[in-house]
Amino acid sequence: MIKKRITILMFIGIGTLTFAQKNDNQKLPSPKEILKELTEAGCKCLDSIDAYNKTKDAINMEISSCIDVRVLPYMLSKTLSKVDLEKGDKKEVTVNINSNPNSSEYKQAYNELESSMMDNCPELRNLAAVAESMKEHHSNDPIALEFYNKAIDASSKEDWKEAIKNYKLALEKDPKFVYAWDNIGVCYRRIGEYDNALNAYKKSLEIDPKGKVPLQNIAMTYIYKKEYQKAIDSYMALDKVYPGDAEVYYGIGQIYYEYLKENEKALDYMAKAYNVYTKQKSPYRSDAETIIGYIYKKMKDGGKTEKFKEILKNNNIGFE
Repeated sequence: MIKKRITILMFIGIGTLTFAQKNDNQKLPSPKEILKELTEAGCKCLDSIDAYNKTKDAINMEISSCIDVRVLPYMLSKTLSKVDLEKGDKKEVTVNINSNPNSSEYKQAYNELESSMMDNCPELRNLAAVAESMKEHHSNDPIALEFYNKAIDASSKEDWKEAIKNYKLALEKDPKFVYAWDNIGVCYRRIGEYDNALNAYKKSLEIDPKGKVPLQNIAMTYIYKKEYQKAIDSYMALDKVYPGDAEVYYGIGQIYYEYLKENEKALDYMAKAYNVYTKQKSPYRSDAETIIGYIYKKMKDGGKTEKFKEILKNNNIGFE
């Protein structure tokens, strides 16, 4: 029986870990297999997060914690996969893992794990959406809340007309119920009544001119109406209230990429969104990264690789 020991030495005081290979036929799990296991564990961690009455930053920090604790095991699996245990007479092999969260290695592993969870954990997108929409405009009217909850239940079943009926009843009891205005707008959008949706969002803004949900949804509704310049103008209106918000950059970037087919403008805005999401530790970073990858392929096919690099460089993003 052959035993080989691997000593893991980390740059920051994490300690020393060892792994014993009992025989030549035993294989270490691949990084892909480890990533799958860590993703599943991360999804379970997300299930324990209660987003009720928490700020956007607090929710994002809890999401980040579920990812952070799994980064080093993933880095370890990637490092071990590069160690050849079958050759040589050394019984002990030392490998280094940079556990500094600011290191490029750590950030890459974090991003890969986050992307995997975005693809496989519906709860991550739900929490991210809740984090983006947190406001303090509920209702204190018990009857309004009763109708509101019925509307939420109907929405969960995608019974949009039933939801609209109950939101209307809630708003009759409390005309300043911002959540109800926002949500009835979404329901109208779902059934293609875009003008009614816009009216609902505008009602919400009359109550709260800084309402982020209606400002965002006005832009999205104009996209559905295929009025792309109005959508861009609406995102710019959002930018005036929330300057430097990633949703502005992401939304405009998506319009330029998907609808107007202007890849250079799309890339510039999407790179800005990527930077803000990264700074916020928002899981939406992976969405921006994905679109940047699509843009790269299109620009590469069009012989504009150097322009792609230039735009990323102007946004302080490295390219390899």
